[in-house]
Amino acid sequence: MQQTWLDQTAPSLDDFDRLARKAFDELPALFRQASADVVIRIDDFPDAEILRDLEIEDGFELTGLYVGVHVGERDGLGPAAEPSRVFLYRRPILDEWCERGDVGLYELISHVLIHELGHHMGMDDERIHDVEDDAD
Repeated sequence: MQQTWLDQTAPSLDDFDRLARKAFDELPALFRQASADVVIRIDDFPDAEILRDLEIEDGFELTGLYVGVHVGERDGLGPAAEPSRVFLYRRPILDEWCERGDVGLYELISHVLIHELGHHMGMDDERIHDVEDDAD
């Protein structure tokens, strides 16, 4: 039976939040423990200030962002002054998901979340990609 897509809607911010929580809950225990204080936030797009600070012109180019002091740079006497946050951007993720067509939405959300949590752990992009490649 051919699906007409006439009764379908794009996943909402709440849908994304549920998928991100599921992805977080499925992380290895040590990774979850080290990231337990990270606030995960779902927004449609990065705001203009973030885009300006990162020198990004098109909001569709940023699917996620880590904001905070990674665990390796924190003062040993206590938590960071502000909570670390991971932003997942719904519209850019949906756009990439549609363009790629070779990965499920949950897998893409999970990938972006893990990537940003890797920054929380103090990993650079190259190290995060190495870890992801080793996991495949």
